Amino acid sequence: MVGLPYPVTIRQGSLDRLAEIVRAVSPSHRVAIITDANVGPRYAERASKQFGAGTATIVTSSGERHKTRETWASLTDQLLALGFGRDSIIVAIGGGIVGDLAGFVAATYMRGVPYVQVPTSLLAMVDASIGGKTGVDTPAGKNLVGAFHQPAAVVIDPNVLSTLPVDHMRAGFAEILKHGVIADAGYFDSARAFAEHHALDGRDGADELTALIERSVAIKASIVTQDEKEAGLRKVLNFGHTIGHAIEAAARFGLLHGHAVAIGMVLEARIAERLGVATAGTTRTIEQACNAAKLPTALPDLPLATLLEFARSDKKARGGKAEYALPARIGAMAGGDRGWSIPVEDTIVTDVLFTKA
Repeated sequence: MVGLPYPVTIRQGSLDRLAEIVRAVSPSHRVAIITDANVGPRYAERASKQFGAGTATIVTSSGERHKTRETWASLTDQLLALGFGRDSIIVAIGGGIVGDLAGFVAATYMRGVPYVQVPTSLLAMVDASIGGKTGVDTPAGKNLVGAFHQPAAVVIDPNVLSTLPVDHMRAGFAEILKHGVIADAGYFDSARAFAEHHALDGRDGADELTALIERSVAIKASIVTQDEKEAGLRKVLNFGHTIGHAIEAAARFGLLHGHAVAIGMVLEARIAERLGVATAGTTRTIEQACNAAKLPTALPDLPLATLLEFARSDKKARGGKAEYALPARIGAMAGGDRGWSIPVEDTIVTDVLFTKA
């Protein structure tokens, strides 16, 4: 992928070339596959057989509630017990949770070992696997403990999406729509049209979906290569996430990330219109696209004080005030003159959260 310091393979059937790709980017002596209880039974043995003797597979519990410091500690302890050293490579096979966890293990184990991302969810393919963000959640909020640690490679096989539950496909599609909002109006229109005319099941329109994945990865790659550690431009990728993360945390991670982001995009676009930084109608366009993908757009019944507290404690907050990445229109973000992040008063957020469109 242009600009990234590591190769990204996006090809149907690439999972069966995993060992070849890994050996091309790392001479590591031993391979540790980290996966979860949902993905492991489908793909771990298929991958492990390619690497041969000495490969270990470590399976963790699935779900956001297990993306914790305790799970990180358990994974590192298991690697130590198995005798893995600095001449090892970690292969993360799973969704964004597995990728975040395994990446954080790789960033910290023996002060850093290489790892390869093998995303098996749409959300992880177009978002979590690209850019080197790793980490875990805490009771105070999402991803508050972590590190930037770039993968040695990313291997995306769209064929694995045929086994992904439809709800998870839709959740991943929220990030595709987000990339259109922040960077490419034409791509947004294409994604919306795909959702209107195809079942989001990983099989219908597979070639078109692969093309959407490629464009999403290219958009994110272009942004993160300009701003690896989120000092400026990379903040635009947080569109929908300040409120989205607050919803996830307030709901005790009972809501899929992409569903929370879809709600967050609609509400944050509404904030942008309320502030006068977004073109009128931007919110409605985003809402219609989310509806086409059968994504939720209404705020769940959650305590206002809890939502605001999590928004203020988000890692993007400054001086106790939540900052938001807000759109100017479909395909362009506001706030370039302010570091791509706009502080918003709680009174405005409260008004938007509890006022129907």
